[in-house]
Amino acid sequence: MPVITNMRQKDLLEVVPPSIAPGSSAMIRILELPPGDPGIAPHRHSGPVFGYMLEGEMLFELEGEAPYPVKAGEAFWEPGGDVIHYTIANLLTDQTTRLVVVAMMTPGVPMLTMVSDEELAAKAGERIPAPKR
Repeated sequence: MPVITNMRQKDLLEVVPPSIAPGSSAMIRILELPPGDPGIAPHRHSGPVFGYMLEGEMLFELEGEAPYPVKAGEAFWEPGGDVIHYTIANLLTDQTTRLVVVAMMTPGVPMLTMVSDEELAAKAGERIPAPKR
């Protein structure tokens, strides 16, 4: 007997992530950035991270890319590993920004590792500025 459903589908993102280490685990988390929050300092993730903006707007910046806004209803991702995640900041001063992330965690490696001030200084010249709005 066929299943009847009124389910709707909308593809948000399709990427080929880097390989995922055997024994990795996945974590799903909701993040809330208060109005105007600059977010977490530059860091790395042990594996790829996929996200979906529930509410608000954030500034997203990865190593090798110009910072760009991600708005409610949009998806994003980052490869993890050695790539620095420079910015995840709430662009709104009057609203909380909420997002859900799915992180793949490499066994024996913390999900989040902060980047040292020395490394940031050494790579400062490589950062790509945000496009003018």
